[in-house]
Amino acid sequence: MIGKLALRSLRHRTGGFLATFLALFIGATIVMACGGLMETGIRNKVPPQRLAGAQILVTGDRIHHQPGKKKQLVLAERVELPAALTGEVEAVPGVRTAVGERTFDVALPDGGGTAQAHAWESAALTPYAFAEGGAPRRGEVVLDAALARSAHVKAGDRVRVAAHGGAAEYRVSGVARPAAGREVPQRTLFFSAPDADRLAAHPGTVAGIAVVTERGADVDAVRKGVEAALDGQPVSLLTGDDRGAVEHPEAVEGAEGMVAISGVFGGLGVTVAMFVVAGTVGLSAQQRFRELALLRAVGTTTGQVRRMLLGETLAVAALAGAAAWPAGPALGRWLFERMAATGLIPETVEFSQGWIPAMPAYGSLLLTSVVGTLVGTLRAVRTKPVEALGEAAVRQSWFHPVRLGLGLLFLAGATALALVTALVLRGPVAASTAGPTVMCCVIGLSLLGPWFARLVSVLLHWPVRLLTGASGRLAALNCRSSAIRTAAVATPVMLATAITTGMLYLQTSVAAATDREFTENLRADAVITSAAGGVDPSLVTAVRRLPGVAGASASVTSTAYTEHPHDGGENKRGTTLQGVDAEGAEQVLATRPTAGRLADLKGNTIALPEAAARRMHRGIGDTVGLRMGDGASVKVRIVALFPAREGFETALTSAGLLARHTTAGLPSQILVKAAPGIPAERLMDELDRLAARHPGLKVSDRDAVNAQREENTRTQMWANYLIVGMLVAYTTLSVINSTVVSVGNRRREFALLRLTGTTKGQVLRMMSVESLYVTAVGLILGTAAAATTLVPFNLSVSDTCLPSGPLSIYLTVVAAAGVVTLASTLVPTWAALRARPVEAAKA
Repeated sequence: MIGKLALRSLRHRTGGFLATFLALFIGATIVMACGGLMETGIRNKVPPQRLAGAQILVTGDRIHHQPGKKKQLVLAERVELPAALTGEVEAVPGVRTAVGERTFDVALPDGGGTAQAHAWESAALTPYAFAEGGAPRRGEVVLDAALARSAHVKAGDRVRVAAHGGAAEYRVSGVARPAAGREVPQRTLFFSAPDADRLAAHPGTVAGIAVVTERGADVDAVRKGVEAALDGQPVSLLTGDDRGAVEHPEAVEGAEGMVAISGVFGGLGVTVAMFVVAGTVGLSAQQRFRELALLRAVGTTTGQVRRMLLGETLAVAALAGAAAWPAGPALGRWLFERMAATGLIPETVEFSQGWIPAMPAYGSLLLTSVVGTLVGTLRAVRTKPVEALGEAAVRQSWFHPVRLGLGLLFLAGATALALVTALVLRGPVAASTAGPTVMCCVIGLSLLGPWFARLVSVLLHWPVRLLTGASGRLAALNCRSSAIRTAAVATPVMLATAITTGMLYLQTSVAAATDREFTENLRADAVITSAAGGVDPSLVTAVRRLPGVAGASASVTSTAYTEHPHDGGENKRGTTLQGVDAEGAEQVLATRPTAGRLADLKGNTIALPEAAARRMHRGIGDTVGLRMGDGASVKVRIVALFPAREGFETALTSAGLLARHTTAGLPSQILVKAAPGIPAERLMDELDRLAARHPGLKVSDRDAVNAQREENTRTQMWANYLIVGMLVAYTTLSVINSTVVSVGNRRREFALLRLTGTTKGQVLRMMSVESLYVTAVGLILGTAAAATTLVPFNLSVSDTCLPSGPLSIYLTVVAAAGVVTLASTLVPTWAALRARPVEAAKA
């Protein structure tokens, strides 16, 4: 009986239930889309392209297991394998051939851009077929068709190739194309095997071993045989779509980032959905106060009313879930494509969304429906029939001890998280508490909303009365006397303001703090880089001899994990290392040791931030064990200690040591400091002349380097902006729903005003002032909620409590809140005023 009544109610209250449907549908869609991104990151399907002909790929194991910890960490660099292992793999029964894969970056300085280079033996794994020419010998190369077109060369021509810090001319022995049906997006160049081994970053090693099995052989059995042959070696054996990780090792780190982003925003989406649904259902129930009272008056129990309302919401949720089934994957794929287009994740990763993300999405849909309905209709269900029938005359008190206790508990939680952010966490990691802090504060303010709304109303009352005349005075009195209604409409505005202001300014503050640390530590006036992946260390000496140069240093960055002893304050990505030369470090960096000297950074040595040294109880002359980015264990001696802002620490080591343990095997750049009195233009001219004698080099001034750094940082933040934008749009729907439903409840009030002589224009002016009044209440509370995150975070990463970022962000939030609230107030008000006052008063 109750179920039939709930279904019949849906037919006669399409407006309220449409609002509920949209709230549930959008919430489920966002959660399902985030689930699709998470599944994509977990599965991390990267189908092989150039190596598709190999059934098994053997690569170095990039997973690092910290002693005493279960969490698996990903090494920053490619783990090379000894080339001799290729023969051992080929001797395994069932293996037809094993090919040692060599991969490194090259550039064609005279035109053609950059490409990936390999030994010609691996071309058979795609396979490539010659469009013209033949296989390369020493001093020869084969170009793929796309690279040959861009370089304007053909078989028999000569082409200059920059690789591994140098450049030389090679004869083009042929031009090749992938076989039909095979696509290789990277432009590719092939050397002969001897040339490839000579130019590879680490001669005598291979990036991986491609295994082609005998026809009809059991791949699993061959895999077990290869595992047995390589027992004791740190290797990973990949089959299926996992093989693409060998060609695209960057996909591993991209997958981790995607899982983290989707998890954070998926959880935030569920919380926002509960807010939106509870507010929408609660306002809809207020419209039916008298109807529910009549049901209670004729003998309907509280439980039956609650089940009816819950049945209505669950029926709508079923429709929302059905609509979200196709919409969720579509939104997830769209987000994935946007991330891939901006380089946040490799384009070679395949979007994967099966039925699994639908389960948490539907679980959150059910949870949101039940919790939102129970919370939103609590007051309507528990009100006594007589009180509900007289609700227009006597407003109930919102206060309840449980509500007060929960509100204070969430505000205390927000305070505790803010203190942890300000006093315990340091650096970008302090942003990890941002979402929980904002939501705790928003929940606390919402539970105590009428009290806070009345408090803010007291502050705004007299300014509004003085500035807006009679209509404004009436609007101010309405808001003060109806604190519950004011809070119901102001809460969505507060939620939208808190999420938008808090999250956007958090991203700009993180970007600004990171860029500031980089800029302040860089004293170099120019930077030399190479399109071929690394610069020749011998060039540093040539740069130092230039008359306009005060100092120069090779530079390379990577990450490592501390082992003996372990740094307890090390973040999950390890300790950032920067390799520099002892002779030029003090000229090109702002680092000033408080103990020891940077001039001693030679061989296996390291300069540590003071905080890291204290955590490890180490000092000058002590040794520290590091697990380098390529998996090698190295012991280094501490030669200097220096102050650094916690959370942004970068340890310094010798460029020669660190470069050997990177994928490129070379310094990535040369930092150059101009001599006193030498203009930047003169320094750039001298460096440009030097670069002209070494094809493939590029010279950038300090401003260009900083600009590129800022652009890269903002590109990495783009995904956060996009998902925050979706959540803001979702909360905007809540603002519209709440405002429209609230205005719809006041048709009789408008009619009575009209009957006492108030004109339509006066009513519209009153509602305009009232909507802006409510907007101001929501903006003030939302700004306060955002401040619980922004102030502690900025105190943690800088010396100010104000966030970094343009003021235009906040002004846009204020303007958007005002426009949305004003429009969603005036349109239904205008519609209500179209009816004759006498008829509306009787309704």
